[in-house]
Amino acid sequence: MSTVTTVEAQELAPVHTESLAELLISKDRPRRPSALSTSLTFGWRAVLKIKHVPEQLFDVTAFPIMMVLMYTYLFGGALAGSPREYIQYLLPGILVMSVVMITMYTGVSVNTDIEKGVFDRFRSLPIWRPSAMVGYLLGDVLRYAMASAVMLSVGLILGFRPDGALGVLLGVLLLLVFSFAFSWVWTMFGLLLRTEKSVMGVSMMVLFPLTFLSDIFVKPETMPGWLQAFVNNNPVTHVASAVRGLMAGDWPGAEIAWSLGWAGLLVAVFGPVTMRLYNRK
Repeated sequence: MSTVTTVEAQELAPVHTESLAELLISKDRPRRPSALSTSLTFGWRAVLKIKHVPEQLFDVTAFPIMMVLMYTYLFGGALAGSPREYIQYLLPGILVMSVVMITMYTGVSVNTDIEKGVFDRFRSLPIWRPSAMVGYLLGDVLRYAMASAVMLSVGLILGFRPDGALGVLLGVLLLLVFSFAFSWVWTMFGLLLRTEKSVMGVSMMVLFPLTFLSDIFVKPETMPGWLQAFVNNNPVTHVASAVRGLMAGDWPGAEIAWSLGWAGLLVAVFGPVTMRLYNRK
């Protein structure tokens, strides 16, 4: 039996080799996937990571709940007379703060894949080169949406009352757009720095001044003049003010324009830098 099998294999081997050669030189090759298709595929890969490692959801569930409860009851009585009054001002701002802070995990994921050698496989594929990066960001947008839903739910329980669902949806949409753009900063650091600890360390150095030196917790009018100059020009302040205004039923056109302008600037600056680093990695 083994002799027959060996003979058959020897006879079939040239046929298979010839078929493979014909296939390789054939003009009827599979069509190259589109940029949208490959980006969505990589985005789905990021979502599957959550399925296999559900602990990744802690930063979009437990962390936002802790932030809302801690700041509402810690500062509410001192700054607004009661936690219920304070949460009307705080929740849109703390929503922006929580989502912006978890954007750093995009850079951590990129850095982890580089250390594992996964990116070498991605770069060998005949696909749109930025699709791997865009896929990371699209997958993280789902995480941002989940964090927003969790925080709004907790806020409603604690007494937050927005002026209509449309304003809430527009505010969350604006926040997601800005967060998507802001995540390009961390993809750059994920490619530039050597370890994920370095990415997290640099991220905290950038995020803490941007989030705490803003109008998330208190109005800028209560701050010293020199500090107001920074706070009023802080992109996080513009986003928080825009989201707060939308959820209150207003249309803060200037703040919305500033937020979208910052988002466009972040993509225009850090997108090309990220792709240049990616191509040279």
